[in-house]
Amino acid sequence: MYNRMTQSDIRKMQEEIEHRKLVIRKEALEDVKEARAHGDLSENFEYKAAKQFKNKNESRIRYLERMIKTAILIEDHKAVDEAGINSLVTVYFPEDDVEETYKLVTTVRSNSIQGKISIESPLGKAIRGHKCHDKVRVEINSDSAYDIIIMKIDQSENDDEDEISKY
Repeated sequence: MYNRMTQSDIRKMQEEIEHRKLVIRKEALEDVKEARAHGDLSENFEYKAAKQFKNKNESRIRYLERMIKTAILIEDHKAVDEAGINSLVTVYFPEDDVEETYKLVTTVRSNSIQGKISIESPLGKAIRGHKCHDKVRVEINSDSAYDIIIMKIDQSENDDEDEISKY
């Protein structure tokens, strides 16, 4: 599980780990203690729910720590007019006569619902490093591909509003 991440991704993960260890862990332990005090544990739903929440938090901490430990640190050296990490890119799909805008991000911050696509995805790989008005071939696999045209590139260095994927 070697994910390519920026220093910003790692910083956000470390902040989440710290919050989970210092705040959420204490709350979860209190919830377990309180639910345990209610008596018979075999039929105590609050106790089971509190234990599940505590375990889920601990699992997330381990997951984030493993992600950081195995991360491959990347820098995005892009030209001012080139699509790279944190670029907002508007692409035109000639086949469908549709324009869509995507933000290029690292895999851990990708969220297709929010229009954030990974630089590791077929579309992200195809767009990254290209300039405005370039016609680009997006290779899905050896049998499938389509063309797009890059219409606009907005550079955004501010990625503070992005969060790490909870998956």
